[in-house]
Formats: sequence, structure tokens, C-alpha cells
Amino acid sequence: MQDFSYIAAKTIPEAVALLDEKGESARILAGGTDLIVQVREARRDVDLMIDVKSIPEVNVLNYNDNAGLTLGAAVECYKIYADDAICNAYPGLIDATQIIGGTAIQGRAAVGGNLCNASPAADGIPPLIVLKASCVIAGPNGEREVPVEQFCTAPGQTVLGKGEMLVSIKIPVPESNSSSFYLRFIPRNEMDIAVVGAGASVVLDAAKQTIVSARIALAAVAPTPLFAEEASALLAGQEVSDEAIDAAAEAAKAIARPISDMRGTAEQRTHLVGVLTRRALNGAIQRVRDAA
Repeated sequence: MQDFSYIAAKTIPEAVALLDEKGESARILAGGTDLIVQVREARRDVDLMIDVKSIPEVNVLNYNDNAGLTLGAAVECYKIYADDAICNAYPGLIDATQIIGGTAIQGRAAVGGNLCNASPAADGIPPLIVLKASCVIAGPNGEREVPVEQFCTAPGQTVLGKGEMLVSIKIPVPESNSSSFYLRFIPRNEMDIAVVGAGASVVLDAAKQTIVSARIALAAVAPTPLFAEEASALLAGQEVSDEAIDAAAEAAKAIARPISDMRGTAEQRTHLVGVLTRRALNGAIQRVRDAA
């Protein structure tokens, strides 16, 4: 592993100033489950690691019925799925946090880190997209917010500019008669990277027979995780039916731009988009109907 300097920042302004000074040679260290591996394998050059685990704002985990969820960028996965209120409000997010790596990884890895790593196959990003999450970013010019679906710009690249860091993720309060679902296809039973991932959220009417609105997001089928906006819009106002769900799944397949690699062919991935989109939508709908 290459030599690098290490600083444990205590405040957001301190971390931002270090990032602004060092530029591309500095990286934020939170869980480190991606960064340490990348540096060890010489896939990323880093002169300075800025440990942010002591900064209060990046460790906030707070949910209430009025403000929704504030998820600090360094909050470990296990803390999210250990909170019953969060599990009940955002089951699609829980689906993802419970399959990122294994149990040991979940003790260090953060959803914020999963987002900043910007892998096209990231499991944590599609649930955030379907839950209408936004990213709180701090930088030399203050704070700004960006919708999660706009955060990743290319494999391994994000909207973060010089001196900027992700502070937290905000997820709004779930609407009445709503729920979410995430699943992926992998060759092994666990500890694998998604060949395709699909997340969905739905809002149903009071009778739980009509879809008021829906959001669909995909992983591992484009350079960045995708918000299937047109496919989602097709479901608004539709009665829950196989025909409506099939139409949305076909529309999701139409925007997929997968590649062929060692984990699957482009044709297989396109097929899986349809299969997993149907399952994610049906899963979210069933969760609404199962709720008391």
C-alpha cells in the first residue's frame, strides 16, 4: 500500500478546508470498506485520508414523523436496520442495508460511503432514489442539496466539487399507504455484486386498489444508478394489475443500457430488469396491503 498522511477532522469546516487545499489527492475516510481496498490495490492515489468519524453531523441518525429521516454520511448500516422506526418507515432501505457486504462489513460500511463510491451496481442507491432522498453537501461556499438521482455522474464520479463532502442524506416522511422494496440478482447467495438491482416505492389509495404514484430505480444497467422516471409515471392512477406492472417493467427495460462482463451479458441484464422491476413493485404493493 502507498504511503499517505492521515488527519482526524473534528468539524465540517476543518474537513472542507483540507479537501479544498489538497484537491483530488485527498479523500474522506468514514467506514473505509471501499477506499482502503482501492488504495491497497493501487486503484486510487491518495496523499491524505481525512477521517470524519469524529464529526457529529456525519453521525446523525434521526427519524421522526414530522421531519423524516436524517442519515449522516458516516452512519454504519447496522445502526439503520437496528432501528425499528426506520425499519417500519423505509423497508426498501432496510432491504439494501442488510445485503451490503456481510455482517462484518455492515459494522463499518455506511450508506453515505456506498453513495460516494458511485458504483453503478451500488445496492444503497436505488432505495434512496425511490424514497426521494436528497444529499446535503458542504463545501467552501456553504451547503447545498442535490437529489440522489443526480448525485452520481459516472462510474466512481459524483457531483462533489473541489473541497466538497457529503454530510448527510435526507429522506422525507413516508406518505400514507406507501411502502418500498429493493432486491437484486447475484450469482452467489451473499457477499456479491449485483448483476441487476431494482428498487420501487408505491403510494396506494385508501382502498389499496389503485396506484397513486410510484418510483422505480435500477442498478448495474448503466454507468450510474437510474431513476426510471417514465416507467414510474406510467403507474400513476392505474389500478393494481399485472398489466399495469408489466407495462412499467417493459418501460424500465427500455432505458437500461447494460454491458456484458464476467457477471452477466447485456441480454441477461435487460431481461432481469423486467423480472426484478415486477418483483419490486409487487413487493412494495404487498407491504402496503400487509400494513395494519
